[in-house]
Amino acid sequence: MWIPTEHEKYGVVLASFRGTVQHGLPLEIGDTVQILEKCEGWFRGFILKNPNVKGIFPSSYIHLKNAHVKNKGQFETVIPVEDSVITEMTSTLRDWGAMWKQLYVKNEGDLFHRLWHVMNEILDLRRQVLVGSLTHDRMRDVKQHITARLDWGNEQLCLDLVPRREFSMVDPDEISVTELYRLMEHRHRKKETPAPASTHHLFVHVKSLMSANLGEELEVFFHIYDGRENRPLSERFFVKLNKSGLPKSPEKTERQCTLFVDLGSSDLRKDVYIVVHIIRIGRMGAGEKKNLCSVQYRRPFGCAVISIADLLTADSKDDHLLKVYACNTESEWHQIHENLIKKANSRYNLSGSNSGLAVALQLLHGDIEQLRREYMVLFTRGVSITRKLGFSDVIMPGEMRNDLYITLEKGEFEKGGKSVARNVEITVYVLDIDGQVLKSHVAAGAGEPGADEYHSLVLYHNNSPRWAEHIKLPIPVDMFRGSHVRFEFRHCSTKDKGEKKLFGYSFVPLMQEDGRTLPDGNHELIIHKCEENTSLAECSRYLKQPFSKANLPSNNQTLKGTKESFWITSFLCSTKLTQNGDMLDLLKWRAHPERINDSLSKLKEIDGSEIVKFLQDTLDTLFGILDESSQRYGLKVFDSLVHIINLLQDSKFQHFKPVMDTYIESHFAGALSYRDLIKVLKWYVDRIVDAEHQDHIQQVLKASEYIFKYIIQSRRLFSLATGGQNEEEFRVCIHELFMSIRFFLSQENKSTSPVAQTQAVFLRTFPAVYGELLKIFTMREVAGFVRETLGSLPTAVHADCLEAVRLQCIAKTVESQLYINPESRCILLPVVLQVLQAHMQEQRDLVMCARILTSMLSLIIKEENSSAEPVVSEEVELIVESLLGDLMRTILEISNRPQPAGPTMRLQFQDVTGEFVACLLALLRQMSDRHYQQLLQAFSSKDNLRDFLLQIFTVFRILIRPEMFPKDWTVMRLVTNNVIITTVLYLSDALRKNFLNDKFDYKVWDSYFYLSVIFINQPCLQLESFSPSKRKKILEKYGDMRVMMGCEIFSMWQNLGEHKLNFIPAMIGPFLEVTLVPQPDLRNVMIPIFHDMMDWEQRRSGNFKQVEAKLIDKLDSLMSEGKGDETYRELFNSIIPLFGPYPSLLKKIERETWRESGISLIATVTRLMERLLDYRDCMKLGEVDGKKIGCTVSLLNFYKTELNKEEMYIRYIHKLYDLHFKAQNYTEASYTLLLYDELLEWSDRPLREFLNYPMQSEWQRKEYLHLTIVQNFDRGKCWENGIILCRELADQYESYYDYRNLSKMRMMEASLYDKIMDQQRLEPEFFRVGFYGKKFPFFLRNKEFVCRGHDYERLEAFQQRMLNEFPHAIAMQHVNQPDQTIYQADAQYLQIYAVTPIPESQDVLQRDGVPDNIKSFYKFNHIWRFRYDRPFHKGTKDKENEFKSLWVERTTLTLVQSLPGISRWFEVEKRELVEVSPLENAIEVIENKNLQLRTLITQCQSRQMQNINPLTMCLNGVIDAAVNGGLARYQEAFFVKDYIMNHPEDGDKIGRLRELMFEQAHILEYGLAVHEKYVPQDMRPLHKKLVDQFHLMKSSLGIQEFPAYVRASPVHFTNGSPRTCRNSVPNIISPDGGRGVARRSFPSYPAVNRYSSSSLSSQASNEVSNITGQSESSDEVFNMQPSPSTSSLSSNHSASPNVTSSAPSSARGSPQMAEKHKHSRENACLSPRERPVSAIFPNPLDPAQRAAAHQIGDTTLPRSDPNLSAPDKGSSAKNMRSQSPVSASRSPQKTTVPPFTPSPTECQSTSLVSSSPVLSGSYSSGISSLSRCSVSEASGTELNAGDHPLYPLPPPSTMPNSVSSSSDEPIRRENKTPPPYSVYERNNPRRPVPLPHSLSIPPQADPPALPPKPHQLRTGSMKLDGTSDPRVPRPRPLPRKVSQL
Repeated sequence: MWIPTEHEKYGVVLASFRGTVQHGLPLEIGDTVQILEKCEGWFRGFILKNPNVKGIFPSSYIHLKNAHVKNKGQFETVIPVEDSVITEMTSTLRDWGAMWKQLYVKNEGDLFHRLWHVMNEILDLRRQVLVGSLTHDRMRDVKQHITARLDWGNEQLCLDLVPRREFSMVDPDEISVTELYRLMEHRHRKKETPAPASTHHLFVHVKSLMSANLGEELEVFFHIYDGRENRPLSERFFVKLNKSGLPKSPEKTERQCTLFVDLGSSDLRKDVYIVVHIIRIGRMGAGEKKNLCSVQYRRPFGCAVISIADLLTADSKDDHLLKVYACNTESEWHQIHENLIKKANSRYNLSGSNSGLAVALQLLHGDIEQLRREYMVLFTRGVSITRKLGFSDVIMPGEMRNDLYITLEKGEFEKGGKSVARNVEITVYVLDIDGQVLKSHVAAGAGEPGADEYHSLVLYHNNSPRWAEHIKLPIPVDMFRGSHVRFEFRHCSTKDKGEKKLFGYSFVPLMQEDGRTLPDGNHELIIHKCEENTSLAECSRYLKQPFSKANLPSNNQTLKGTKESFWITSFLCSTKLTQNGDMLDLLKWRAHPERINDSLSKLKEIDGSEIVKFLQDTLDTLFGILDESSQRYGLKVFDSLVHIINLLQDSKFQHFKPVMDTYIESHFAGALSYRDLIKVLKWYVDRIVDAEHQDHIQQVLKASEYIFKYIIQSRRLFSLATGGQNEEEFRVCIHELFMSIRFFLSQENKSTSPVAQTQAVFLRTFPAVYGELLKIFTMREVAGFVRETLGSLPTAVHADCLEAVRLQCIAKTVESQLYINPESRCILLPVVLQVLQAHMQEQRDLVMCARILTSMLSLIIKEENSSAEPVVSEEVELIVESLLGDLMRTILEISNRPQPAGPTMRLQFQDVTGEFVACLLALLRQMSDRHYQQLLQAFSSKDNLRDFLLQIFTVFRILIRPEMFPKDWTVMRLVTNNVIITTVLYLSDALRKNFLNDKFDYKVWDSYFYLSVIFINQPCLQLESFSPSKRKKILEKYGDMRVMMGCEIFSMWQNLGEHKLNFIPAMIGPFLEVTLVPQPDLRNVMIPIFHDMMDWEQRRSGNFKQVEAKLIDKLDSLMSEGKGDETYRELFNSIIPLFGPYPSLLKKIERETWRESGISLIATVTRLMERLLDYRDCMKLGEVDGKKIGCTVSLLNFYKTELNKEEMYIRYIHKLYDLHFKAQNYTEASYTLLLYDELLEWSDRPLREFLNYPMQSEWQRKEYLHLTIVQNFDRGKCWENGIILCRELADQYESYYDYRNLSKMRMMEASLYDKIMDQQRLEPEFFRVGFYGKKFPFFLRNKEFVCRGHDYERLEAFQQRMLNEFPHAIAMQHVNQPDQTIYQADAQYLQIYAVTPIPESQDVLQRDGVPDNIKSFYKFNHIWRFRYDRPFHKGTKDKENEFKSLWVERTTLTLVQSLPGISRWFEVEKRELVEVSPLENAIEVIENKNLQLRTLITQCQSRQMQNINPLTMCLNGVIDAAVNGGLARYQEAFFVKDYIMNHPEDGDKIGRLRELMFEQAHILEYGLAVHEKYVPQDMRPLHKKLVDQFHLMKSSLGIQEFPAYVRASPVHFTNGSPRTCRNSVPNIISPDGGRGVARRSFPSYPAVNRYSSSSLSSQASNEVSNITGQSESSDEVFNMQPSPSTSSLSSNHSASPNVTSSAPSSARGSPQMAEKHKHSRENACLSPRERPVSAIFPNPLDPAQRAAAHQIGDTTLPRSDPNLSAPDKGSSAKNMRSQSPVSASRSPQKTTVPPFTPSPTECQSTSLVSSSPVLSGSYSSGISSLSRCSVSEASGTELNAGDHPLYPLPPPSTMPNSVSSSSDEPIRRENKTPPPYSVYERNNPRRPVPLPHSLSIPPQADPPALPPKPHQLRTGSMKLDGTSDPRVPRPRPLPRKVSQL
């Protein structure tokens, strides 16, 4: 039986358990489990990581741990009983583990590895802590290390800052909010700015000296040198090197390493250097022979310097190689380092090119104890300490030093009878009082032990040597008296023996008779002469003689006159000895009582360091004098005591305060002193008001803390000694003293008066006295003193400084022991509150106010559970009453101030805000029901209550701001929110009671709702974004505060009643924001509110227009704000039901009378949300891709067509433009911007500032847009479209007579024409893409698109790109339409294949002589329709001849918008499927091949081909295939009797096929003739073979002689079709004859790239899509495609797309065209013909009209014939007939006259505005808003006067009819959804504005004539429709309101 566990609550899994038993819970080793029940060796419970899954597991697998259970029962939580640091480590490492793996995925390798090391380090430390064998200190260090590592990791991973106290995490509920804030801030500051260390140390490690000329031992001396003051700052560090330049004692690291200690921050500057002197030990001359003498001398070698500042910037681990400079002139040795510092290096030689001293140098920061902990290895291995000369910046008590430093400066010696100068060496000895040499008391420097003597340098032949050597004499204090130092001078001979001969000595005693030591400074010593054998052992002999020239008696002229002298400098650094006589006099006061007065007076002049050295002795002296003669010396002793106390306030000596404290506690014995001290102190206080000079009195008051310490201690000693006698007398004295103090404090003075400054001095020191008074008086008594003293200050204080000081005094009072006690606190609180209130009301000294409040409120929580509960409650009540209002006002005031500029100022500013906020939160958290009731009842009127509520709601909104706390302060934010929601629940009652019904106040309610919405939407409350462990902790501690607030909103909304109308539609947006929160409970609460809003809005106005508008605006702005971030998709997916099939809302709506409009609103909003959602998802991706662009297009369409939101529409136009521009889709960018351009008019209407546009007129903005669009068309190589805009701009400039800009525009237009002719454009491929499956975004789902590929992009590359964009998609391997299972699948399927464009502009493509550069534009721009062929066999397949059953399934796709346009892809609107029979297919194949052959022959004849190979290959392919049975297969299939009998309807087609076969043979024969003429010699054999094979082919076809009609047809047809001219003028086929025709007689077709050379089927597979041409048969040639043999997806893509047309020729018109019509036509080219109603096409046609329009043909071809008059040319344009296109029959006999050859030059194009160089882009880019009509309708060719046309002009009636592609009536397509790119919608009632004159097109006009040639005048002589002469400047159009933006 399962029973709940009592003690077994928590455990760790010891071994993995698979959980294979029923209800088993799988466990991994190391998991932690919470146990709920147990039963016979089994436990039931869950893993803490996943508490939702519960199961059973064996108890033997679990190691149980002690745990503490909270909330016993169903919702119990278990906390392991272990060190809190361990718990934190465990949970943190678990959180890090998951994030660490993500770092690897995100490729953040650096952080991944660093975190891995830190995690391992933490695990090691965790083991150490768990083992529990660490010492207390070590445990502390380990914990500190752990928490530092945890904080580092949390910061790197952007996790929350953890508040800690003593390494343990703090529970925010157990401390006050102010305390929590303080901890958080402390940790934040620590993280931000580590406090700079005040002490620094230099670590030096000598490695070696690298030099070529070694061979002798060396001594290296380091010291730190101040270059500014030219003096050493430290002792010397001394290292001995062997002959190889390596340290002599490598095993003793302390001999090579040192620490220069106690460098101050001021020493780390550029002019402080490390100076190195190197001395060699050996022969006198460096090059002397070895056997010359054996005596060793210390000789100069070299010097090196390095600035300490260089170490601050260098990498601390690098070794430094110091350049060593050799000293050439020994007389300069003493200043070589100074010269090097001054950069005078040139006078010294480097000791070698790659030589130098290798040392490791590192600066360490912090005090020495800290270094011992951090660099333990350094100190354990051994390092010598090199001290600073003199004391450090801070002198520590207990520091023992007694070092005498002597510098051997210089000497002056006589020659001594020698011809050359001496080589002088000094030997230094220290001798004691008995004349014995002190052993080991002469130190050359740190690093080496002291020696008995010291030998100086020897400077060669120098009678005035300057050594500048420093030595240290560490002589014990007790040996100082009577000791002296002796200097012996020897001459070092360089002769054979190398003797050192003594010739003199000097000495100096260390202490004078009166006990003073040798004074610091320079001493000129007398050199006493002596002989070599003189014995100096008897010191007493020479000690009686004078030692210094300074103290020679005046009568001793002999010694004074001598020139020989020796100079030394001495410096004593001692904590026990003094050189000051006045100090000694004071200490020996009993010996000379008469000097007491003098000594006390001189005490103030003695150096502070001397006084602190003898602090205890000095104090004993002072109190001794006071006890013995207080009457006489009382005042002086008191002054001396004040001087010493104030001396300890100095930072240098502040560490001696504990010494004085110890003295007072343990050594002070003046039991009677208190009387004198009180008396003198009171005497001084009484004199304050009248005294003129306050300086001395201020010094006295500064020392009052210690004076009180002495008074209290003295009284306690007296009480102990006498059993408490005179207690009352003492109390009276103290009371009187305080009365004097109160009197002087109560004086009102100006801030500048000395008394005010004295008051300030007293207030600063007063709080320090409390603790002393408490030693004798009770808490209440001391509190009384303090209250009365602080209360005695004048209320109207004029002195600002005094106010600030009073506040500081209160701050210290609040922080003192006195205030912590509740008993005294209630006495002090009123005074404190009074002062605080005054300051906060005036907004003064806010930093100090915040500090006081923080201290006050942090005390309150500590008393919560004690007996002092009523006291605390009373305190809270007092604080609320006094300060709550001021506190809120202060927060508002600070938050609304402008932010200060400086970073430091901003920091302080932020601190104050944070502290006040913490105070407010702490206060509100302490308030109970009773406090709230009292607070609300205290308001005298409704207005006051209203103001209070508005104020507190505003403050709460400020507290919720993200910038209120640093982003990782989640703990603080949660506490804040908890306090806010608790307070709001209290205040909402007041709102309901006081501000409803007739007392309704909109402002308060609005503020309330606004606060609630902001509260719910805070990032720190979005639990879904947190890790499971963090979410669990928050829910356990606070619950989901969003739901609580949501319920409160609902409850308050229900109370509003009819006042709800005030909040519609204002609150729709905010409430919608709440519904974005993915919390089901919250949504359930909010839905009724939406229903309610709709209901009330319906009642009020009968519709939801306001609700709808607000919802839409808000949804879009939420997107812009980036709501949702990572979880955006899920968030929106789950919110869609709110507006979609959400049962509760729809049910409610369905019951209403306004059901239909409600459901319609929901549908609209849902659709918008789907699009916004997709947009948001796409925008999160990094690079610009098709998804982003498609999504933006979808949204832009929605805003235009469905919502008609113009401003949103324009915003998204610009977003789309930016996307295209970034992706370098310049053509698409142009089209996009054109949408905005079309909304504007050429008017002077002013436009407001919008997006990045300045305030400007509509004309200026449109001009700017035009220029930008033209520039982008130029970049996209879509020059034809740019030309049209250039013309429009030019017209505007012309109408304004702005000829400067007009000239530029015309030049640009010309440059665009040049680019069309000169630059190459790449032909793009087009791909059809199907997106199937529910996983695609809404705008793609189950739709098919045609996409324009990038430059050079083929099918495989495109397919890969799409799969990269949709990495989860599956590529479908077939081209069949998918079935419903694919459509509904929960996946993504992509179906991609290449398609062929069907160009619209056939007139240009069909004209002969038009260059390919021009044609290429029309082949790939303005394409609406695309084609794809799929071959298949119908019926049984004939293996002998597969052509019999080979059908083609032809799919034609029609798009919603032409390509290129505002996107690279558009949706397919219509699919048409036709099946092409085998016979029709055969006709197409041969027809296309014939066309290809003609093109190549023409190119060859007109010398357009550089190389004849393409023709050769094509001829070979056709002839070879025909010989091998290609054409014969067609004969077998279709010319047999069976086929003709079975298919009587195909008679015409069979005839047509036969005709084409004969025609092919005819073309081949002519082609071979041309080939023979141009074939090179080496290709002759191939040509012969081709001729032979051709004859075989002819015979196989049964052709002996060509039929008459074939013979009559010349190959050089002029209109591109052999059939249009078959019955025209007969011509004999001859290659020469072909050359006799006019230059443009042959059309120029693009060369073909791929040719078939084996079978007819392979020929067919490629030829179709390689042929570009025209035909009069719209049905046949229109559908040219790859042959049936193509079957794979890629077969299409390998060939270039074919260009065919259903319209054999385009409308022709007169070249003399009115300006008006020309302008209209140009505009027509810019507008999509499918546009609903655009600025250019206002009246769309209905289908019937459109059908008629298709059949209208222009029957004339204009030409400049001399025989044709101008009126005839013009009138020919009016001949129009409505005929069926079918009338253009296939029969060769029916067409009698060929059409006239059009001019290749006439293209309607324009020019760019800027003269920028051509930018690369897709040549095929175009304008989506251009119409499908031909953009380049061409005018007739003009021949020169001498030229004659090839054929006579045909009569109008005989011309085949063409479809007009540029009629004035716009042509719309059937079954089209109007694309949304125009502003104007059909039947738009809001804008009934007439079109401007320049844009309107008269519907009754004739088809517009073709544009004139570029060189013709733009104004013609002809007038149409009675319009005025176009040469007269056209009036500017009237302005109209198009767009406000």
